[in-house]
Amino acid sequence: MSTLAVLLTALLFGGMTLFSFGFAAVLFANYEPALARKGIRGAFPHYYLWVIATAAVAGAIAFFINTLAAWLLIGVALSTLYARQSLMHQINAATDRGDTARFKLLHGLSVIIQLAQIGIAGWALIILAS
Repeated sequence: MSTLAVLLTALLFGGMTLFSFGFAAVLFANYEPALARKGIRGAFPHYYLWVIATAAVAGAIAFFINTLAAWLLIGVALSTLYARQSLMHQINAATDRGDTARFKLLHGLSVIIQLAQIGIAGWALIILAS
């Protein structure tokens, strides 16, 4: 059970890190900005579902090993649920309206949430691996 919790949390941490720091950079390096933005916009709903599911399952398993790690992972799942169901739609609406100021504010919030989530997943991984 402990090994599975560590592996799932490592998968979560690594996947979130790769998506955040690699995926957008690769798209913008290889495609025109409009196409890259379309690709990112299309990927986020699936990415968020993957984070929610992976964090929730890892968190449920972690309850048998360490409750702090479990709550950290559940927090990642719940904050991602907010990002997917609310924040993402607000960001897309601001983009569609051409409201650059609102987009920048909301996108900045999403980046802060994502970075915090990566840090929290890393913290949970350290707890579970020790």
